[in-house]
Amino acid sequence: MEELLKELQKLGFSQYECKAYIGLLKNSPITGYEISKRSGVPRSMIYEVLGKLLEKGAVYTVPSEPLTYAPLPAKELVGRLRKSFDHSFSFLEKNLSVLEGEQKVDVVRRINSEERVREEMAEMISNAQEELWLSIWAPQVPFVKQETQKRMKDEIAVFSILFGAPEAEIGVTTHHDYMSTEIAENRMKGRLTIVAKDHKEVLIANFAPSTSAWAIKTQDPALVLVAVEYIRHDIMVAQIIKEFGPEKAESLWMSHQDLFRVVTGQRFK
Repeated sequence: MEELLKELQKLGFSQYECKAYIGLLKNSPITGYEISKRSGVPRSMIYEVLGKLLEKGAVYTVPSEPLTYAPLPAKELVGRLRKSFDHSFSFLEKNLSVLEGEQKVDVVRRINSEERVREEMAEMISNAQEELWLSIWAPQVPFVKQETQKRMKDEIAVFSILFGAPEAEIGVTTHHDYMSTEIAENRMKGRLTIVAKDHKEVLIANFAPSTSAWAIKTQDPALVLVAVEYIRHDIMVAQIIKEFGPEKAESLWMSHQDLFRVVTGQRFK
């Protein structure tokens, strides 16, 4: 009985309405007084409850002296409710979607846990239509590579910069190997990971060894632009240093107090 009450309440019936309707299913037609006595609905409220059931079409009156009430057959009630809810769902799906299209583009979603972050990364990669920009660290490389290879068969352009994975290749690949990855990891307090698709959406994640992974995901054009430009910049710097030699680059920033702080996030010693 409790389960029946709970399910009916999910469909908009109050507890007393449920009890009165179920009481009528068991015994009808009967008077309001009898319904109250059999169902446990207080006498002071029974006619208000019956009025609401009449409005819902769940019960009807039987002309008699005194007036009695009977329930709409259960199968018929369920059919009406199903039809009504189907209509409501269709209406909401159509009209809420319209409102969704008008929402501000600067919505930022927060995602927690490594599993959820990886799911969101996979979804973004699978939904890319034109190109992907990736900044990925070694622990995530196998997963991202597997997801990305499927899209490259669809001629999706992929540009990546990889940290600590010298043998890996994901699309047009650049390796961030001109300095120890520990320097970047210590500066960022984790492994900053980026997946940007089609210049329309970006996921910025942080995988840190000592804390739970988190990410933000957004279509905000400013954040998408900054993230893609960050990857472009990293790729360009890596290629320039590769051309002119990592020793010269290290010597430059190691001996220049402002550049030292830019690169390491720490004061020059």
